[in-house]
Amino acid sequence: MNFELTASMMCANFGHLEDEVRNLEAGGIDSFHIDIMDGRYVPNFAMSLNDMAYIASATKKPLDVHLMIEHPSNHINVFLNRLRRGDTIYIHPEAEYHPSTTLQEIINAGMIPGIAINPGTSVETIIEMLQIVKKVLVMSVNPGNAGQMYLPYVGKKIDKLLKIKDEMGVDIYWDGACSADKIVEFAPKGVKGFVLGTTLLFGKGKPYGEILGAIRNLEF
Repeated sequence: MNFELTASMMCANFGHLEDEVRNLEAGGIDSFHIDIMDGRYVPNFAMSLNDMAYIASATKKPLDVHLMIEHPSNHINVFLNRLRRGDTIYIHPEAEYHPSTTLQEIINAGMIPGIAINPGTSVETIIEMLQIVKKVLVMSVNPGNAGQMYLPYVGKKIDKLLKIKDEMGVDIYWDGACSADKIVEFAPKGVKGFVLGTTLLFGKGKPYGEILGAIRNLEF
């Protein structure tokens, strides 16, 4: 079965970031997920602009930049100027007065526009934006910290999105508490990709290629 795997780099070993990027790339990762947090929209700080720029320079693989920040329109050009055409930028619609304007700036820069939706965000409130974006990142945990527990009601929201994804022309991605059983359940339903963090990928004491190979060979 064909699905994408992206590495949540906030979970990587920052003392050996160059090795982490190289080993993940050699192991077959599809893209690198960059979480940017401002301590305001979410109660935490994560990766920096320089971390993002370094990873962009160290790999030809796509970057998925997840902006968990208030009013991303105020800073969007800072990110656009350091990324490559074809990279993805996700914003949270609740964090912006006019999210469609910010999404259009992402499109104009040659990037892939996406929205990230929190567990408490309903599908009905983002229907209009589905006509603008190419990707929807569904948070299965409340954003801001790694290692949280999966919130079961999010599965019903993903099912709703899967029913309209073809009509809207969007792909659905999973972020948070991504375990093997979630991939086995939701990849066949049509979820396009999964963000891998501490649940499946990091801190396991095994080569990344071995872990990623086992995930791709799961029985469906």
